[in-house]
Amino acid sequence: MDQQRVVIIGAVALGPKVACRLKRLRPDFQVTMVDQDEYISYGGCGIPYYISGDLSDIKELMSTSFHMLRTPEFFEQAKDVRVMTRTRALTVDRRAKSVRVRHLDSGPEEDLPYDRLVLATGSRPRRLSVPGGDLPQVLGVANLQDALAVRERVSQGQVGKAVIIGAGPLGLEMAEALGDLWGVETTLVEIAAQVLPGVLDPGLARMVAKHLEDHEVTVHLQETVTEIRPGAGAHALQVVTGKRTLDADLVVTALGVRPNSQLAAAANLAVSPQGGIVVNHRLQTSDPDIYAGGDCIENRHLVTGKPVYFPSGSLANRQGRVIGTNLAGGDAQFPGIVGSFTMKIFNLAMAAAGLSLTAALREGLDAVSALVIQADRAHFYPGQDLMYLQLVVDKKTRRLLGAQGLGANGDALVGRVNSIAALLSRGAGLEDLSNLEVAYSPPFASALDIVNAVANTAENILDGYNRTVEVADFEHCFLTEQAGDVICLDVRGAANAAPYVDLFGPRWLNIPQETLKDRFAEIPTDKRLIVVCNSGVRSYEALRQLETAGICNAVNLQGGVAALKKTGLLQAAEKEEED
Repeated sequence: MDQQRVVIIGAVALGPKVACRLKRLRPDFQVTMVDQDEYISYGGCGIPYYISGDLSDIKELMSTSFHMLRTPEFFEQAKDVRVMTRTRALTVDRRAKSVRVRHLDSGPEEDLPYDRLVLATGSRPRRLSVPGGDLPQVLGVANLQDALAVRERVSQGQVGKAVIIGAGPLGLEMAEALGDLWGVETTLVEIAAQVLPGVLDPGLARMVAKHLEDHEVTVHLQETVTEIRPGAGAHALQVVTGKRTLDADLVVTALGVRPNSQLAAAANLAVSPQGGIVVNHRLQTSDPDIYAGGDCIENRHLVTGKPVYFPSGSLANRQGRVIGTNLAGGDAQFPGIVGSFTMKIFNLAMAAAGLSLTAALREGLDAVSALVIQADRAHFYPGQDLMYLQLVVDKKTRRLLGAQGLGANGDALVGRVNSIAALLSRGAGLEDLSNLEVAYSPPFASALDIVNAVANTAENILDGYNRTVEVADFEHCFLTEQAGDVICLDVRGAANAAPYVDLFGPRWLNIPQETLKDRFAEIPTDKRLIVVCNSGVRSYEALRQLETAGICNAVNLQGGVAALKKTGLLQAAEKEEED
């Protein structure tokens, strides 16, 4: 392959990876990166941690692991890559193979010829289109300028109250960033019925919402912001929803992002109805001389086989290597994604891969979920904590569809979800996970790891041995005025069950599992039974005993009392009783 001119539009994540990979393989190629911003090659996912104060200097987001700043000079001197910052790409002329650009500071335009072109245009934030959405105290956090603006206001003591609009990943990270170090009184407003909509299923999302509230973040769900107006008193703004008016000194919009594909569409490249640039397995667009990757493209989901939009800095870096290899004459392929995700909120980590149960059912799959709560290492080892892991499987084929979980020890949780993600990408089934070999030592895992345990639980559900009920169903069936025909059979020890026996009276029956075989006569046969224990393990054994004795009106509460506590349901019931 002769020496070629490669132009890369976008220089945050994908673009620099393409440039560096290509120049290592073909140092003779002429590579130019163009970006309309003054900051390039920075870790955008680290913005909340700069705002929180975990990172003291914004330059840390722009440095290499060897503490060299990734400036235009760095790329030109160390990588032999030309960088044009504050330069906006206006049009792509595919026939002439040139890009029209404008120098934003000086004004003139010029044409950049190319042999190969890379679109690394990323994403653009969804805007808040309400009256007052353009007030100066209403800010997004899409780039480093936004981060500097928010950090400056907070660090100078200008923000006592903040409202964050949107309870997706960024909104939650910003809630922690403002509240944890700076002590800002923070409120989240979300139009959906849960936090992290589209990421977690409602049960785990409810646990996350409870965790936020435990850290003094107010959460308002199913509310739509209709107006932002100047404040009438001590605070700069008032945020008006359909249910209330909230005072604020700062409003942060975190409504998610969409593909930044206007340049591609204007050049008549194939763009999906959802706005993502369409690429093949080599990450070529509909024009074979133009490649694209990162947040501006559409990916293939390896579980559903369908196109999906999934912005991720990690994904952009991996795709950048594929594009760089192919530009150099190779034949690298990017097969698709399973949508692996993780984040931390205060001291709680969450991770997911593949489909949630909600998403699987929406896809028309006949799916079921299993939830296991157990220690993330040997129960006797100091420092262990509970991990909450949910698995989604197809009932008929027993194929793994997805997993999601929560845990205080984030590395432990992410390791488990990553192992399941690897299986998801290969179409693995329940037996593959049930028998998955994982490294074991008490400081790191239980002898029967939680990934094996959740697969075993799913097998028991599919085989009809474990008939389950979710926490949300427990709330509907037991904690309502119409729940007179339902009782809880608590198979824990008397000391553990006593507070709930006192609270609910005869509706909370305590018979320890080890004595159950001798006390079947005490169990009402005209009531529906929800069998509970701490985590769902002993209650499963009790369920099997009941069915053997001919008592078949019982179901097992997935996650047990641990799940109820994590969602705050029992605390809410206790508070109502006190009131």
